Amino acid sequence: MTQIRTKGDRAFSITAGLFFFLFMLICTIPFYYLVIVSISDAAEVQRGNVVWRPVGFTLDYYRQILTRPGIANAFFISTARTVVGTLFTVFFSAMFAYTMTQYKMKFRKFMYRMTVGTMYVSAGLIPWFLVMRAYNLNNSFWLYVLPGAISAWNVILIKTYMESIPPSMEESALIDGAGYFKIFYRIMMPLSIPILATVAIFSAVGQWNSWQDNFFLVSDPALKTIQLFLMEILLEAEALAVMMRTGLGTAEFARARVMTSFTVQVTMAVIVVIPIMMVYPFMQRYFVKGIMIGAVKG
Repeated sequence: MTQIRTKGDRAFSITAGLFFFLFMLICTIPFYYLVIVSISDAAEVQRGNVVWRPVGFTLDYYRQILTRPGIANAFFISTARTVVGTLFTVFFSAMFAYTMTQYKMKFRKFMYRMTVGTMYVSAGLIPWFLVMRAYNLNNSFWLYVLPGAISAWNVILIKTYMESIPPSMEESALIDGAGYFKIFYRIMMPLSIPILATVAIFSAVGQWNSWQDNFFLVSDPALKTIQLFLMEILLEAEALAVMMRTGLGTAEFARARVMTSFTVQVTMAVIVVIPIMMVYPFMQRYFVKGIMIGAVKG
């Protein structure tokens, strides 16, 4: 039966559409501004002439950053830690969450409560540093992967979602002779794709943006991440600005002017944001469903 839409329904639809369109503009315009500033002449940016379109089109800032020695390796390390770290987080958090759904497991409630308790209690930076050193994770790629393999928040989301799956599916698999691990990766994981995709987005964003572990525990240049690499460029720009005020030659002055411009900073922001933005469209259709179903029962 076709539902008759009243004038009030049409007015609500139009109002809601306009509201979300404006909300989309509010979210999009800042990033658009970063892009046009990054491809505009620095002098035009300083004069305030760059508003809706680039002025004095140039790619010198991208060329300057992307041609620096070591940036390709830094991109590779960040991409590798994002991919491997996300896979580890999704798999091991899902496995632990699945064990927490088994009511026959001894001390299940105690283990789950202790896991949730880690969200409220943090030992701090120094104990974390000492523990990572004690496990010999300093100057190791595994520093980027293993500490985040199980996250309490991810376990809560996945456990809640898995508890919404009919128990009869697991029981029938047990009757057919399937073991718990086989049930986990053949039944529970495929049925939990929406929440696993949600966790993957959270993990990928966190891994891509992380730099503290690299800063404190990794001195090997071959393991430098793109975030720390770009932060060092920013620190170098600030140092050049100080040197410029004390008096430099023409070449150093020109370099300092470019490196300390606002345009270079926004260029770095665009370089960092675009790769992770490319991941979201592939996961978006699972995101809302996963986060809502995973939260309703909790």
